[in-house]
Amino acid sequence: MSVLALTLASTLVSGGAHAADASPWQVDKRAGIRLIAGNPHADARFRAGLEIKLEPGWKTYWRYPGDSGVPPRFDFSKSENVRSVAVMWPAPHRHRDESGTTIVYTDDVIFPLRIVAQDAAKPVLLRLKLDYAICEKLCVPADGEAELVLDGGASSLDTALTAAEAQVPKPAKLGDTAPLAVRAVHREAGGAKPRILVDVAGPEPIDLFAEGPTPDWALPVPDPVGGAPAGLHRFALDVDGVPPGAKTDGATLTFTLTSSAGAIEVKAPLD
Repeated sequence: MSVLALTLASTLVSGGAHAADASPWQVDKRAGIRLIAGNPHADARFRAGLEIKLEPGWKTYWRYPGDSGVPPRFDFSKSENVRSVAVMWPAPHRHRDESGTTIVYTDDVIFPLRIVAQDAAKPVLLRLKLDYAICEKLCVPADGEAELVLDGGASSLDTALTAAEAQVPKPAKLGDTAPLAVRAVHREAGGAKPRILVDVAGPEPIDLFAEGPTPDWALPVPDPVGGAPAGLHRFALDVDGVPPGAKTDGATLTFTLTSSAGAIEVKAPLD
């Protein structure tokens, strides 16, 4: 049995989570998954999360993986008394190796889930089929299934779920003057290939990720560059990976800015 499997088994035996608070761990030699429940809030009776725990040295991917990789795919279609489930994505980090730059999670990650019940007065049965990829030196496909009844009661795992929710980037506006902000997005004049410059504010360590308006865009991961105004950081990315027929003028990009002070998400149109 792997170190991960032993760790997860001991967690269950020690009573770290009550039966109603989490589904059983589904584990293999590299990763384990489970669903966890959170306490109800005034605006959300049903709160849950998907937890993925990885063996040391392994990683899995954000919703946009970067130069390579496969993002997780969540299927909740077999759930009962569920109108919709929205997956929230905690702030990721960049990983560089010989294959390029990817956007990943390592060790342990909880994806908070926003659940809307068909009948909020009744419990829901959350059923998940997950397809994802895990990588060390090589990537391998992984999958798993989990189910959990949510009755809107208190959960011993609420602290972990609340911490994961706090790691989800908060919406912000382009040009904000807050300490953590995307101050400006503009195209660089000249050059062999169009390039976007993004000036941001925030404490180190700071990083930036970019997504196109639709999933078929494959923008490069922005790189830190010099030339930022005083007190700011500058990132640059080539206008590349645009799907055939798509126009860049007027396209809205999504920038995710992460730092030691938290994370934000900003929509920015390309003029």
